[in-house]
Amino acid sequence: MERPAWFDAALAEEPEHRTVDVGGAAIAYRSWGPVGAPVTVLVHGGAAHAGWWDHVGPHLADQHRVLALDLSGHGRSGHRETYTLEQWAGEVLAVARSEDSDAPVVVGHSMGGFVALTAAREHGASLAGVVAIDSPVRQMSPEARAWLDSHPDPPPHKVHPTREAVLARFRTLPEDDATLEFVRRHIAEESIAAVEGGWSWRFDPRIFLSTRMEPSALAAAQCPVALLRGERGMATRDITATVARELGGGVPVTTVPDAGHHVMLDQPVALIAAINVLLGQWRRT
Repeated sequence: MERPAWFDAALAEEPEHRTVDVGGAAIAYRSWGPVGAPVTVLVHGGAAHAGWWDHVGPHLADQHRVLALDLSGHGRSGHRETYTLEQWAGEVLAVARSEDSDAPVVVGHSMGGFVALTAAREHGASLAGVVAIDSPVRQMSPEARAWLDSHPDPPPHKVHPTREAVLARFRTLPEDDATLEFVRRHIAEESIAAVEGGWSWRFDPRIFLSTRMEPSALAAAQCPVALLRGERGMATRDITATVARELGGGVPVTTVPDAGHHVMLDQPVALIAAINVLLGQWRRT
């Protein structure tokens, strides 16, 4: 498929790159839009990075200062000994405050949605709103919990001999044939780094010990919360209904037609439109 003009226009909008220290880790973020405008922070999923938003952020930045960060353990940010959703939520708030924002909107995908919902629970009074995109909050099975408890040290990444060899190994989880190839390639290219002996992935494998959220961790927030889900995504109707109920009810839910879990990879234009609608509504209140 030929790359569309809207995608090339987004990538032509070179972001500013900055870092801020949060609890001893350097947190990298990129930004688009006018300084001083209301801030929106975009939060990637587990094992991902800020570049997942490169084709989305510029299309939200007409009247907003849009920030996309690399959570610690991801992308170009520093690593920690351990990771928690609460620590990541603190990084999101620290990045927003570095831009002098008192009331940002936080938008998170998948695990980033867990981070956004944690921010709503912990810092809701200082947020203008929170969006969780296809974030499957669900009860962990006893078997999965036992496996995690018995595997405290995930194995290190495999080192691949060439850049093309590691790029060929890039996969989304779950895989989806509907992913737009030009988006997938852009994201894959920023997911890798040169290391001793070859090429490997940028993220810290230990992040997988902290990438889940259960319904018991949800709580009503002192800010608006909205849920977006892909029609074919992991946040099924019953999971999303449970999340909305645990958040206190009255939470709007939008389903993106013909979208899988990675909505920004297969239906990015619909995702941009849905986020822009929420930003417009919340900034008027």
